[in-house]
Amino acid sequence: MTTYTARPIAPTVLKELRTTDDAGRPMAPLTDDEGGAPLRCCLRRSEPGERIALVSYAPLRRWAAETGAEPGAYDEQGPVFIHADDCPGPAPSNTYPFANAHRSVRRYSADGHILGGALVPTPNDEAFRNAFDDPTVALVHVRAVEYGCFLYEVRRG
Repeated sequence: MTTYTARPIAPTVLKELRTTDDAGRPMAPLTDDEGGAPLRCCLRRSEPGERIALVSYAPLRRWAAETGAEPGAYDEQGPVFIHADDCPGPAPSNTYPFANAHRSVRRYSADGHILGGALVPTPNDEAFRNAFDDPTVALVHVRAVEYGCFLYEVRRG
């Protein structure tokens, strides 16, 4: 049985985003007074007092650059929260983070085109198994339903 892994934003990409985000803007760090922001660097919610930043991120564009895919109009960028400074990444036990609400599991083909999606009550192995049962699915994005924001990606194998 295959187990799927939530992938945070890679450390090399985080380093770039902490300088200039995918919209070409410099990072503007802030102190999170309330906590609760979904951090894409370590796949957990922020705690009060942490230094974080809201940056523009283009996950499909960056994946396409790795794979040679041509997502065309499916290339999009959107806001994500990250730590303003280096962090250790996700805890090993954090299998499917941000699972406290319905999520969209969006499937992409090897050329970066959307193949469809599913609304799931919580991300789990079954949701990803269903997504990857289609052999043309190369990548899955988990997104927040309320805003459509990218939370993390899951890849085959």
